[in-house]
Amino acid sequence: MSRNFVLITSFTVIGALFGLFGCDNDRNSDLICKNNPEICSDLHKDSWCRFEKGDLIRHRYALKQTSSPTGKQLYQQLIYLENYSKCIELAAGVQHKLNTFRTRERERAFAVSTQTLSELQEFTQTNNEVYLAFYRWMRFNDQKALAIVEDTYKQGKLIDNDIITQLAAYYVRVSPNDSKILYLRLLTTTEPAKIDPDWFLALASIYRQQQDFEKEYLLTRVNLLMSENHADEEKLLAIINGDKSLAVILDQQALELIIAVRNKQLSQNQSEILFKEAPAPINQPISDTTQ
Repeated sequence: MSRNFVLITSFTVIGALFGLFGCDNDRNSDLICKNNPEICSDLHKDSWCRFEKGDLIRHRYALKQTSSPTGKQLYQQLIYLENYSKCIELAAGVQHKLNTFRTRERERAFAVSTQTLSELQEFTQTNNEVYLAFYRWMRFNDQKALAIVEDTYKQGKLIDNDIITQLAAYYVRVSPNDSKILYLRLLTTTEPAKIDPDWFLALASIYRQQQDFEKEYLLTRVNLLMSENHADEEKLLAIINGDKSLAVILDQQALELIIAVRNKQLSQNQSEILFKEAPAPINQPISDTTQ
């Protein structure tokens, strides 16, 4: 199967990806379609799914400029195709009484996008680049693909936050110590505005498993303060056996931890709240702690 055939659409002439060499650098999706009609020939024409379609068009255009797409670029194409296909599937269910051709066009676009997605999944199924392995693990529970992701982590080469987040969540159950290392890495390398409060909740669940209830309370409080989540205060206090004096201390520590994380100034002592042993330096590859 031609790579070009997969990347653009099942209706595009093989070789079209490299056959047109325009100098159109405008990122507007309408102009991209006007100057590169083969990129958009399988997509619907009306304004439904505008954002999903725009993302897909711009990424297809970027791929057109690339002779050898990276694993990350192919992964992104899979995601954009998924998003578009899911959106247009819903839009296809909206019936037009007057302009029935619009309904048929969306139905066609959904059918083609589904086929194209399936072809790209097949095309990349033997590619062991970490992004594509991550995709197969997430979508199909492919254990061989998970092994590739884990091996990348053990070599200290895992740098993508989305992959790290999913691996950390997976390790909560199977390798809590590795999970702590990965969450600590996320908290110390992620821009404050992008920190997910649920990372603290995941850490709290680890300490609940380990019956370290003070840390469970502390990290649960951090999650509550950083998010819109709500909790029964009596049940929260019950985690530390109703010790209100201890709760005051832990609540203060929670505030200090939030300030440190938001200012990217997590101290060694605060790090040890999240990870009992001293973690590997953040600017060094993470060592393999899985036995």
